[in-house]
Amino acid sequence: MNNRYFKKIWNESSGDDVTDSWGNSIFYFETDTNLNVLKQIQVFENGKILKYDEQNYEDEYGFLADQPLEIEDFEEEEISKINFYEIWIN
Repeated sequence: MNNRYFKKIWNESSGDDVTDSWGNSIFYFETDTNLNVLKQIQVFENGKILKYDEQNYEDEYGFLADQPLEIEDFEEEEISKINFYEIWIN
């Protein structure tokens, strides 16, 4: 099975009480072939980074997406595995 990787710029604040002041963010996703999210990274303008996967499903700031991505929203946002893991391991 070949996983897929996506990057999505989110040009609005989160709307959440805890993270709203952190600014806009960029989401990164690792998905399976059915676009179910396996790993997720959210990088905020203020430098804070949230990471979620099956071992770290949720915390006080957010949670791993529980719905598959819609390919129409992401097909032009596909990135390489290397690009994803450069951020994941840091």
